[in-house]
Amino acid sequence: MLRQYVRQFRQGLVRKWPLEAREESESRRAPLSTFDLVILGVCRTLGAGVYVLIGVMTLLIAGPAIVISFLVVALSSVLSGLCYTEFWSYVPRSGSVYLYSVVAMGKLYAFLIGWSVLLYLLAAASCVTRAWSYAFDSLIGNHISQALERTFSPHMPSFLAPYPDFIALGLVLLMTGLLVLGARVTTLIIKVSTGLNLFVPIFMILSGFIKGDLHNWQLTEQDYRANTSGSSSTFSLGPLGSGGFVPFGFEGILQGAAILFTSYFGAHGMVTAGKEAPNPQRSIPLSMVISIFIGFLAYSGVSAALTLMVPYYEIYPYSPLPQAFLQVGWDPAGYVMAAVLLCTLLYSFLCAMVSMFQLTCAMAAEGLLFRGLAQIHTRTGTPIMAIVASGTLTGFTASLLGILDLVKLMSAGVLPAYTLVAVSVLVLRYQPDKNLSKEGKTEEGNEISDLEASPSEPVPEAGPLRILKSLWFPTSTTPTQISGQIVYGCASLLVLLLSILSLILSQWPSQVFSGDPVLTTVVVVVLLLIIGVTVIIWRQPQSPSPLLFRIPALPVLPPVSIFVNIYLMMQITSETWILFGIWMAIGSVIYLGYEIRHSLAGNNHQQPPAPTPQTLD
Repeated sequence: MLRQYVRQFRQGLVRKWPLEAREESESRRAPLSTFDLVILGVCRTLGAGVYVLIGVMTLLIAGPAIVISFLVVALSSVLSGLCYTEFWSYVPRSGSVYLYSVVAMGKLYAFLIGWSVLLYLLAAASCVTRAWSYAFDSLIGNHISQALERTFSPHMPSFLAPYPDFIALGLVLLMTGLLVLGARVTTLIIKVSTGLNLFVPIFMILSGFIKGDLHNWQLTEQDYRANTSGSSSTFSLGPLGSGGFVPFGFEGILQGAAILFTSYFGAHGMVTAGKEAPNPQRSIPLSMVISIFIGFLAYSGVSAALTLMVPYYEIYPYSPLPQAFLQVGWDPAGYVMAAVLLCTLLYSFLCAMVSMFQLTCAMAAEGLLFRGLAQIHTRTGTPIMAIVASGTLTGFTASLLGILDLVKLMSAGVLPAYTLVAVSVLVLRYQPDKNLSKEGKTEEGNEISDLEASPSEPVPEAGPLRILKSLWFPTSTTPTQISGQIVYGCASLLVLLLSILSLILSQWPSQVFSGDPVLTTVVVVVLLLIIGVTVIIWRQPQSPSPLLFRIPALPVLPPVSIFVNIYLMMQITSETWILFGIWMAIGSVIYLGYEIRHSLAGNNHQQPPAPTPQTLD
């Protein structure tokens, strides 16, 4: 009996849900051109929250070189976006990365990705709420923040914000109540918010041309001392660093890129609309690259204008754009910018909250979270428990954590998720064909297990010598169970080697490039092993199944994306990873408890619920 429970538990970790049949209405939509996809990608990329983050990043981490940070993020986002596109093509249905994972890779894999994305959405909603509070406070002269800081700052622990933000808490409670009552984000709100999001970078860039001064990219210690002695600002100056355009060095650029990784996160959401394009193989990657490039121009242009208008160490971290106009004497423009940010931040908060409770419902409906969270109220038509739980957790984090800590948590949630996506793409291309639709159900139930072999061919007996020979000379021109297992093992080893390489390059870069014999030897050996493992994967047969999109240069591009993501993860502080670890530990307890309970109950073959409405990535 115990052996049966263990077997059911093990199968439950890798089981998959079949994809529901596509509705007729989905295939009757008008085709989308590349231009339409670009517009959609730009609308999802440009977010008001980034304009608040620019202040903190410029003041404390990157300085004017934040422009380069945005470039690094753009390049890494293109790699992650291409991997995400192929991952979506295995399950060409509107939805989130969680839906694609649960169908293509299995429940455990999907839970890890879904739980990480939930952390991102929680941190994003909290961060935007806190940013809204700062923008509102700047309109009234920052009196609220100054009063709260004087009252609470001496009593707050160092790992929390200087003061509890009651404005952010009140906003979260108000909007949670509206969502519970069934409030909807109408098309008019979306159009107005999109227009305002376009207004911010255009107006800011033009202002930078008019009021900017190139000397602010060449600041020295003498300038810093002059500002310290003669400054009439109510805010203390930030650190000088080494001055110039890159005051905090290459490390500051990379750390800024790691934290700003979520800047172009919305561009990946337009992938789900790519199935409506006449030529997805061309339209999706082209539109994504163009969307990310436009986002880079907007964000880097705003950053350049801000640092040209105001010395980077004088930037107000929490409401940088309105305060910049006040510092250069354009008071009316500062108030207009603050009002615009209030509107766009409110829309961004609603999008994050809606995405969070929809993903919560999807996971709860499948039993990965408490099933009560998926219940829909008959009168309002909303999942009240999911909304209340999301709002409560958001209000708690928004009122107690600082905005920089929230931004780091956002990146900590997204980077591991997209690393897993890149690993998924690397593995799935070399697996035996499996039917992911509902017609592929087994006679025993609705789940598809990874333990099943390809139905098209018998599974040969796999001895050690046969497996070693298959590393370089595969026995078939199509994927088999043996070749699939080889790729699984090689992909796992590749992630380990790339993690070791990223750790060495991030912790001891100067020693490596200066020729330290030990570290240099280790790096060379690791690189050779990475090349060898990649060649073994390349030798394995790929699945001939047609996909709407296939990433080029497989198996090289996914490992490059994995390396970039892991290297950026190494730039995030250990305190953030401790919080991430606590979050994942809580999720692991919930998931393992669910699996153990269902294994003991022998309830592994229940009908999965229909996918929930599309969640915004």
